[in-house]
Amino acid sequence: MGTWDTGPFDNDTAADFADALVAAEPEAREALIRGVLIRTIDATGYLTEAEEAVAAAALIAAQCPGGEPVDMSYGPEIPMPVFPSDLRALADDALARIVGDVDGPASNWVDPEDGQQWRSILTRLRAVLAPPPPSIALFDVQP
Repeated sequence: MGTWDTGPFDNDTAADFADALVAAEPEAREALIRGVLIRTIDATGYLTEAEEAVAAAALIAAQCPGGEPVDMSYGPEIPMPVFPSDLRALADDALARIVGDVDGPASNWVDPEDGQQWRSILTRLRAVLAPPPPSIALFDVQP
């Protein structure tokens, strides 16, 4: 993998994923994102699509309150469709799987500071993706 920085699209694999999203028909983009997230969650052994899953999670997080815009230098050059809210949980689960894989991408950084910065990015993404706690009305008082 060619990596030039720690951002979600700052590697060859994620940049190729962005190109695939741009090339896909608009109605197929959600399926591409959903597929990579589900395959990452369900993967056994080596996480072959971890870089794509991080990029997909960043696209979803960008649409959430508090989410940061995706760097368009290497991310998709076109706006993404509005994603359904259920993708938030899938993205969070995929990131949890990636972070929890001790032999996966988290361990591949040559410079420990880059690895820490990358983990921080994933932590921020997960904080944005986590669904807000449900609010339960204790009483429904009527006049």
